Amino acid sequence: MYTPGEKSLRIKIEPIVIIFLAVLFLSACEPDTRNKLAPANPHNSFSSESSVSQSKADESKQAFVNGKTELGYSSIGWDDLIPEDELEILMNPPEYLSDIVEGSDADRVGESGGVSGALPSDDKYQQALQSVNVRGEIDGKAVRVPGFVVPLEFDDNQVITQFFLVPYFGACIHMPPPPPNQIILVNYSTGLELDALYDPIWISGMLKVSLTENSLGRSAYSMDMHMYEPYI
Repeated sequence: MYTPGEKSLRIKIEPIVIIFLAVLFLSACEPDTRNKLAPANPHNSFSSESSVSQSKADESKQAFVNGKTELGYSSIGWDDLIPEDELEILMNPPEYLSDIVEGSDADRVGESGGVSGALPSDDKYQQALQSVNVRGEIDGKAVRVPGFVVPLEFDDNQVITQFFLVPYFGACIHMPPPPPNQIILVNYSTGLELDALYDPIWISGMLKVSLTENSLGRSAYSMDMHMYEPYI
């Protein structure tokens, strides 16, 4: 869990991100692009300085007491969004992933994120990669969660008013999306200004269980964001 002053991201999703990116390396990447992907270690991929406007950062700085901000937002990790049984499945990927032959039918990633091709449709690991199952106990909770932005909508001034928050850089754009229960649809009418999409941010607001689909992916959660700040 994050504590003030840390430079590396401290969220419990680390093993999931590593495992999911490992699947993508095995099944989604062309040979000449594998070394260009974001690092699998989230300590590296979340460690860059953010260039979100300083005024917004200053007004949203908060002290932490027992895992909560002064404004009442509970700081959570991405594995808090996924059911425990599916987390266990993703933490223990099947051995057949290492046996997939490059270029084979199995060596493809479907539009929804799971490894497609010749693999059985009832495979629990593949189902977990595409799961819309959620943790109902966090529905309606005020939370604070870190991640990367995938823009969806802009206002007349070309600032971002709707986006997906995802646990690693490149998701939904350069690589297949994470499982829907690892994507949050975020609305922010004020408009989000980022100099670079590879800058991670913290977002705060009321988290809701809500299934949404569009051309970039499916999200099992949504949030009307109250505030954001750079991840430092």
